[in-house]
Amino acid sequence: MIPLEKDLQTAKKGLFEFGEITKRILQHLNNVISSSEEKNDYILYSSKIADTTKYIRPINKTLFIKNHNDFENNFNVLIDIFAKIKANSPILDTEKNIIDKTIYTMQQSIGAGLDLMVNPNSARKHVGNRFEELVKVIFTEIGVANKKLVLQIPYDTEEGTKTYKCENDLILSPYDEVKSSSNSLDENEIVVSVKTTSKDRMGKMFIDKILLERFVKHPQKVIGIFLNDVQRKETDNISFTLVSGLFMVYSKFLTELEGIYYLDPPPNATKKPYSVYMKRFSELITADYKELLTS
Repeated sequence: MIPLEKDLQTAKKGLFEFGEITKRILQHLNNVISSSEEKNDYILYSSKIADTTKYIRPINKTLFIKNHNDFENNFNVLIDIFAKIKANSPILDTEKNIIDKTIYTMQQSIGAGLDLMVNPNSARKHVGNRFEELVKVIFTEIGVANKKLVLQIPYDTEEGTKTYKCENDLILSPYDEVKSSSNSLDENEIVVSVKTTSKDRMGKMFIDKILLERFVKHPQKVIGIFLNDVQRKETDNISFTLVSGLFMVYSKFLTELEGIYYLDPPPNATKKPYSVYMKRFSELITADYKELLTS
């Protein structure tokens, strides 16, 4: 078995790989957490080893599964739920809750492990990469064709034609294989932006949707998937990073996205008018993706 620090920085290609590393981290956290305090629904953990204190990102106590045995039980149930989704069987609200909690625990465990073991600049990159990989394997698990895609957009300059590379985190398809390519997008497929937070990134989704539609010359469905919008404020507090007013201005005056989905929604996301656009991730993979892919 490779060291946990290296495992955290290694790409994951399957759901069971995420399950195994999550169990490793949960067991490790029990041994190294030295203090914690609660702020609203969040726990702020820290670890002090020798004279060095490291702080872990805010953890939602209503979603995070702390015990590795409890996590393993939920993970096994999650596999069964994914099989039901793939078979188009009805999904209960209690099962949706298991979806959100188990997936949140996998991603936040990885984030916590990276906070403790890897330098901050490298940790941020790996947290984002693991989240993209996790979302990808989830859609693969429920039988939705998908792939990462870089759209090549040519433009003229005095030096000749150059190419702007528009990177799309994920394309979801109603077909057996994704039909979109590096120079075109299929109108029936969904462009997905997968980010751990909307901070400094929300506007780009709206601009990309406008850019993509003008380039491909047809309407294009675009959604965003976020982990959360909360961060540590100094060492002992939290702040929420969703700029909800800006989201509504973009939606009214630029373009409308087909949906925003959170594993851990910020408080405003549950209030109107934001709740019209923002939902939990479990709603996407149990119902909304089918509607989006067939509309």
